[in-house]
Amino acid sequence: MRIIAELPHPEFKISILNMNSKYIVKIEQGSFEQTYKIAEIDLLDGVNSIFEIMDEVFLKTVSARFAEMRKDFKETYQRYNY
Repeated sequence: MRIIAELPHPEFKISILNMNSKYIVKIEQGSFEQTYKIAEIDLLDGVNSIFEIMDEVFLKTVSARFAEMRKDFKETYQRYNY
């Protein structure tokens, strides 16, 4: 697995990796991570297609999912009095 690109973003670290004929889009925020796998054959313009897919609408959804992940973890953590 190797990193082939990184997309600048003010909230996230977005890395695009390549492995076994798949692109892996890894989006990180703090200790949380979301990963999306896309077959190379499904994209017409290779890695450039991923740049198009990472539009503002999608990234807003990613941001909301990170907020939900934090909330879920915080609630779980607090149940055990940590």
